[in-house]
Amino acid sequence: MDLSPFEANNSVSCRLASLVPDVCRTEDCCLGIDEAGRGPVLGPMVYGICFCPVSKKEELKDLKVADSKTLTEAERENLFQKLDEARSYVGWALQILSPNTISTSMLKRIKYNLNALSHDTAIGLVQYALDSGVQLKEVFVDTVGPADKYEAKLSQLFPGIEVTVRPKADSLFPIVSAASICAKVARDRVVKGWNFAEDLGEVDADYGSGYPNDPKTKVWLLKYLDSVFGYPQFVRFSWSTAQTLMDSKAVTVHWDDDEEDGEKGAQQKKNRSMLSYFSASAGGNNQTQTQTHQTHCFFTERRLKSLDTL
Repeated sequence: MDLSPFEANNSVSCRLASLVPDVCRTEDCCLGIDEAGRGPVLGPMVYGICFCPVSKKEELKDLKVADSKTLTEAERENLFQKLDEARSYVGWALQILSPNTISTSMLKRIKYNLNALSHDTAIGLVQYALDSGVQLKEVFVDTVGPADKYEAKLSQLFPGIEVTVRPKADSLFPIVSAASICAKVARDRVVKGWNFAEDLGEVDADYGSGYPNDPKTKVWLLKYLDSVFGYPQFVRFSWSTAQTLMDSKAVTVHWDDDEEDGEKGAQQKKNRSMLSYFSASAGGNNQTQTQTHQTHCFFTERRLKSLDTL
């Protein structure tokens, strides 16, 4: 599994895929869909599909794939290796949704929640398989939201394909278990090798599971909260956990607008105006001014300086 396309820019989403086995282009196939990393406040969510000929279902079952959540990391890696070795009849594809993509989608003015994002991602992966020439006959999906409504939605979008949507499908159908393993292995590898775009020095990698109720995750979130710029892009800033910490620990910033009279409005509310972070000190001579605080790395990394005149 080559993750380099995502690692090159982990602020956006990325699709990865295996080669499509020739047999999947000529025989009726089944396809499973599952995700990994829906709940954590840290790292991406990964959607995965796995597909194989209907005639190979028993062979897939013999690989003893299971719900990835019931397996250790070593067991998942071992099973993914077996799936990779079965490439003559097993194919897979992944959509890695970056934390930045998740948060910006959820905070759009027009509501676009995680369920809608999940549905659209799954639909996109099924369409990708069809466009790649996979002869889909059956699709099995671990449900997001009411199973019956989701099943009806997919059946309408993909007529002629038998769609089955069930809760805990990853423990019921081996092809969904296989998709679950692919997604979980990819997420584990991405999180473990996360490349921080921000200049944070040597980052403490002991952030626990990434789930909001994990004590290690909470400590990490407190440690890497910047009082002005919030969190690095490894964090889903739309999660209530992150928002609560920013509201309570970060600097309150007033956004200037005409109605509240800019700087004066900020002063009345005892807040700092956003412009105050950019304005130069009085006096007009940068060489003689006394620097009262250290310039934030956001500005130094981009070589930005305050100017008195243009």
